[in-house]
Amino acid sequence: MKYRLSLFLALAALTFLPSLRAENDDAIPGSVAEKFNPQIKNDPRIRRYLTPTRVVWKTESGIANEEALFADVPMQTSTADMQGGFRMEKTGDAPCAVLLDFGAEFHGGIRIESRDLTPAAGSVGKSVRLRVRFGESADEAMAEIGEKGTVNEHSARDMIVNVPWLGAVEFGESAFRFVRLDLVDPGAKICIDSVRGVFTFRDIRQVGSFRCSDPRLNQIWQTAAYTQFLTMQRYIFEGAKRDRLVWYGDINPQAMTTLNVYGAPDVLKETLGPYAEETWPLPNFMNGMQNYSLWWLISVSDLFRYTGDLAYLRARAPYLFELYYMIKKYVGENGQGGFPQEFLDWPTADNPQAQHAGTHALFTIAVSRIEEMARVLDEDIVESDAAELSAKLRSFVPDNAGNKQAAALMAIAGLEDPARPNADVVAKNGGENFSTFYGFYMLEALAAGGRRAEALDIIREYWGAMLDAGATTFWEDFSLDWLENAGRIDELTPEGKESLHGDRGAYCYLGFRHSLCHGWSSGPASWLIRHVLGVTPAAPGFREVNFDPFLGDLDWAEGTVPTPHGVISVRIEKGADGTIQKTMTLPEGCVCR
Repeated sequence: MKYRLSLFLALAALTFLPSLRAENDDAIPGSVAEKFNPQIKNDPRIRRYLTPTRVVWKTESGIANEEALFADVPMQTSTADMQGGFRMEKTGDAPCAVLLDFGAEFHGGIRIESRDLTPAAGSVGKSVRLRVRFGESADEAMAEIGEKGTVNEHSARDMIVNVPWLGAVEFGESAFRFVRLDLVDPGAKICIDSVRGVFTFRDIRQVGSFRCSDPRLNQIWQTAAYTQFLTMQRYIFEGAKRDRLVWYGDINPQAMTTLNVYGAPDVLKETLGPYAEETWPLPNFMNGMQNYSLWWLISVSDLFRYTGDLAYLRARAPYLFELYYMIKKYVGENGQGGFPQEFLDWPTADNPQAQHAGTHALFTIAVSRIEEMARVLDEDIVESDAAELSAKLRSFVPDNAGNKQAAALMAIAGLEDPARPNADVVAKNGGENFSTFYGFYMLEALAAGGRRAEALDIIREYWGAMLDAGATTFWEDFSLDWLENAGRIDELTPEGKESLHGDRGAYCYLGFRHSLCHGWSSGPASWLIRHVLGVTPAAPGFREVNFDPFLGDLDWAEGTVPTPHGVISVRIEKGADGTIQKTMTLPEGCVCR
């Protein structure tokens, strides 16, 4: 219990970031700014330094005074006490290495500062070579490139760097929790002042919040919110280690978490707006994937629902409406929407029937959103055309193929009574066959079908199982059966067990290639606000608010929801007699429907 509590506290410290904030400072001397203008391009992120929390493993020889790594040193190299600090010395071919844990996953790199050193033969000047391996799990940080899917793709996780005498180096742009350091060359020695993580992040405040009587749900909510936080860098990419790319088919759960927890920061508007349209000009589909343009359209609509930003929507309108007439060509005379290349997620990649059904549901949702947005923009011709096409799409109801992804999308689209696919497919066997990405839509479908109590149990079971295995962020994929005979991700896998990271996974996320911080897995952060606190926009920008809270087996729940008008505060409590007391405080400009 003490060990788990320490992990939770480390995560909370990284999540709330109270000591990591700083005022924005663009104070470059005027003469210098003039000289470099227009070369200067600002990084919207800030940087903070983290100290390791423990040594997980070290070699039998060559390592000394590792406790110095936890000291709060000034980060300014000095010639005083040249033999102090953490010491590494490589003798012969014997390895000289240490594995460090920073307590929770974060995004950024590493800074190594040396005092004294002895170069080996062949060193470049007065420096020594250190091999650095990042890992989202302890096992990954120990792995060789090519071992169990280990890669240097999208972000470098395995490199050799030169550390100078009486100097420091910073490098890396990835997500990790663990770092292994190896002294490379025989005969080399180094005294290290500090090894610090370089935490880079957007200064985006957590405005939304959720707390309840169940500590497990609280930890899941906070972990989900933090997972999305790490993927909001220059733009919103889907995985902080891999792929570090803006995939518009993956972004909707991330957009929903952002809107419910962080409001509508510039990074969300930039990612869905000009960057998307300029990178994928029509008639291209987003990311070259036809379904992904449907998801982009839905995400833009969600952004407008939560913000009411008419100017932003109007700027998107030319692209949106041209895209609408492109996708209209893919609706058959029988009302079925579909593309030649259909993709929902990897677990459905080998189930064409499920992909057809899910894609038709996406068509139905997207066209209804076009109708909604055209109405707001007074585009009567587009609105009328989309209403007619929407009715045509709803006349065709495919079979969900017994697949949770397809059944969930069909329930959300209103293609059939949500109670039926939920009972027959989505809720069947709880978290079995859930996926981290489409899990959000499965939870949404369960809510639409009146099964919020089962959804809460699945959140505890499925997302909670990742926490039980040592996670501090949620993963690209996960299956409950992965836990059988597997170790934890925050310890080296013991003999007789399999590596939960290295020996699991499928499709594009086999083994250590698997990302353990993927924004699409953050669905519980928005779902718990939407369906336990029960707060959703009933009119664009929360001019009107839906309030439909649900406690289920909880004694109480409370939280906040960001809106353009200010923060909505909610408290729901179960009385001794079983009655539910509900309190909602609205900012000026919001009314409860």
